Amino acid sequence: MGLLDQIKGKVASALKSEIREGLGDAASNLGSAAVDAVKKIGKGINSSKSFKFDAIPANVTELKALKEASLDSAFKTTALAILALARYEDDPEAVFEMLDFLNGPDETTKYDRQFFEERLKDKPYKIRSFFDGATPENDYQPKTPYKITVIENPYSFDEENWATLYVKSGGDENPRPVKLRKKPSTGQWFITDMQCLGDIKIPKSEDPWA
Repeated sequence: MGLLDQIKGKVASALKSEIREGLGDAASNLGSAAVDAVKKIGKGINSSKSFKFDAIPANVTELKALKEASLDSAFKTTALAILALARYEDDPEAVFEMLDFLNGPDETTKYDRQFFEERLKDKPYKIRSFFDGATPENDYQPKTPYKITVIENPYSFDEENWATLYVKSGGDENPRPVKLRKKPSTGQWFITDMQCLGDIKIPKSEDPWA
């Protein structure tokens, strides 16, 4: 083999080695990115946060005294909205004052009042159904302390400063949505639409076919 052939052989061998190393690094980087992506997606699926409360607030003053009233996360605001609505059967006006706080810059309108009356009048069990342990079989009597679980999915925070979170009702298989908006100047999240108040299974004591 001549000198030129030897040089060619060494160059080819060196190139093959560089290609193998390059492909190995690329595969390693791709594998790492794929793992990170799977972890990110997996974290978003059915991720949830739970909140416990010793009592249902009687008025907006008691609501604001809760640590969650900082409203610095959409999860906290959602949990407080459910907690406040649980007072509706006893004192609707107190509930509207609490909702005024949770709605932020938007006030509770006449339409809002009609909306809640239509969905909650004579059906206080709807709100109780969002508390842990409340089911049709026990007439939606929750466990104490009151526990509310708020759920997110991979699309909950897709739009900047907006969120759609979910609460699970003991009377429905599918989680119910709650929409929120963030106020950038304060970092607080406020309720914009309570889409979680549709009908659910009636309590066993009210079911003629039970």
